[in-house]
Amino acid sequence: MEKKFNRTLVTTALPYANGPVHIGHLAGVYVPADIYTRYLRLKGEDVIMVGGSDEHGVPITIKAKKEGITPQDVVDRYHKIIKDSFEELGISFDVYSRTTSDIHSKTASDFFRKLYEKGEFVEKTSMQLYDEKANQFLADRYVTGKCPHCGNERAYGDQCEACGTSLNATDLIDPRSAITGNRPVLRETKHWYLPLDKWEPALRKWILEEHKEWKPNVYGQCKSWLDLGLQPRAVSRDLDWGVPVPVEGADGKVLYVWFDAPIGYISNTKEILPDTWEDYWKKEDSRIIHFIGKDNIVFHCIVFPAMLMAEGSYQLPDNVPANEFLNLEGDKISTSRNWAVWLHEYLRDFPGKQDVLRYVLTANAPETKDNDFTWRDFQARNNNELVAIYGNFVNRAVVLTHKYYNGVVPACGALTDYDNATIAEFLAVKARIEAAIETFHFREALKEAMNLARIGNKYLADTEPWKLAKTDMARVDTIMNVALQIAANLAIAFEPFMPFSSKKLAGILNLPADLTWNDLGRFDLMPVGASVNKAELLFEKIEDDAIDAQMQRLERIKKENAVNNFTPAPVAANVPFDDFMKLDIRVGKVLECEKVPKADKLLKFKIDDGMGGRTIVSGIAKFYAPEDLIGKEVCFIANFEPRKLKGVESQGMILSAEDSDGRLVVIGPQGEVRPGVQVK
Repeated sequence: MEKKFNRTLVTTALPYANGPVHIGHLAGVYVPADIYTRYLRLKGEDVIMVGGSDEHGVPITIKAKKEGITPQDVVDRYHKIIKDSFEELGISFDVYSRTTSDIHSKTASDFFRKLYEKGEFVEKTSMQLYDEKANQFLADRYVTGKCPHCGNERAYGDQCEACGTSLNATDLIDPRSAITGNRPVLRETKHWYLPLDKWEPALRKWILEEHKEWKPNVYGQCKSWLDLGLQPRAVSRDLDWGVPVPVEGADGKVLYVWFDAPIGYISNTKEILPDTWEDYWKKEDSRIIHFIGKDNIVFHCIVFPAMLMAEGSYQLPDNVPANEFLNLEGDKISTSRNWAVWLHEYLRDFPGKQDVLRYVLTANAPETKDNDFTWRDFQARNNNELVAIYGNFVNRAVVLTHKYYNGVVPACGALTDYDNATIAEFLAVKARIEAAIETFHFREALKEAMNLARIGNKYLADTEPWKLAKTDMARVDTIMNVALQIAANLAIAFEPFMPFSSKKLAGILNLPADLTWNDLGRFDLMPVGASVNKAELLFEKIEDDAIDAQMQRLERIKKENAVNNFTPAPVAANVPFDDFMKLDIRVGKVLECEKVPKADKLLKFKIDDGMGGRTIVSGIAKFYAPEDLIGKEVCFIANFEPRKLKGVESQGMILSAEDSDGRLVVIGPQGEVRPGVQVK
């Protein structure tokens, strides 16, 4: 028998306050959480949504050092940007707090103390890298060195970004402190560990046996971790920024951010409900839902539940509907490379279009696999769906009501079979929206909501009241009444997804403010004789120039990244000097240059080589127009065996360098040199 819940607590992953939020965060966590919460509120259920900024951890201290400011300065700046952006997008938190608050510090300290006093931690000593000049232990990101796998000279102590391999700081070749540049030394340090292996049997039963209904990507990742066997995990680290470890002998140590951050959900709830917060966390008739991205599945499904099990008085989450990642224009979103659509910048560039972004991110939600955001798709969905279907239907209904009835709702006469079929189809969609939302399939739910708008659009297109107005106004009365009832229902159906346009539509139709989800499907929402305000466009077309500006911005970022993040390819294996001397490299002058037919990449050169001339074919057509190369001096290998390329015999190879952005640049002498001279 399905368990009955009397209240729901919705939590959202805490964004790191070392930068703003981007569309990947929104699609993965915050828009779906808001849809779900708004839906439950519309149903009249007891639900609260809590969130906040994660303001501790090494990335924040690194940013502070880089900018020459304090960590508090960093988090104050980004907490405000994040919070303000969420509010403007309509993410309806009941509380959006921060982990630097006093209530959080006390809650996290008390939680640690209880586990410590119960003997739930294991103390361990280990050897860690220490910077003697900075007089501190080095977190992984404070150590750089040569990757032992690919030779990248700028690998971090936790990962090589060149080859993607996960590392320990002690794996690096010639490690250096990112603070002082000094070579660190190994020193002994003590930390407290949560023995996840102790809780593995309970976690295995709770997840694998009791929560088979979880999304496959979540259930599968948890099973993989459990099958590998859980290991103790440190809950403290050597750092001067964070919640101090509240026991004697822990000077210079703070709670590890992964332990500290999820307790933020508890402290946030305390902040808004100081007297009744335990109802949401400790009563059996309460349901906890964690909205997160896939990179946080392990922490929310294994680590945090193990902490709650160890504490002993908390309810475990009922569901963790984690999403996968959203890419941008076919490439992984990266904050370090600035490859992202930042929310605060979107709100500046597209004022009043919060719902368009909410709509597109939900329609492309990466619910079970990674998905892609493109600006052209964004434009197409706005113009072809929101404007052409939803907005067009509402505008037609309101404009026709003013044209034929001076803005007053007409009486509904006898319904035809087509009218009844339309209403029946409309009512059937409501159940499908509910089923999708309640199983966290928000993309499907939005699709069904848009089907309601399609039904309305089709109804007016099929019945053509503007034609019937010449011969049968009684029929027009019925059509327009039905159309207005559909429009009123759309204001309810779309509220969880697009609250701003729903509010605007409710204002146009003069709908009462107390309509609930239970009213969805009623065909008496617009009383006969009620007034309808003048039509306003719910959505407006997005022109090419607005999208072109965004594409140009991304192109600039791509070029900047190619320069700033360029890492030379590893040097090839040494060759004997005599092998190099076998190459006959000469200077030649380009006399003629043309594209090779049916070959997009190839150019055919006629070269003055000082010896009667030769033909060379080179794959640089993508980077040069043939006429731009005529008259230029180039370096070429003169003693390659001739070979045919697309039917043209090439008698050598023109030398070029590949730039950081993949562009090929022809190599030539800096001064004027006679054709045929050798390069030595």
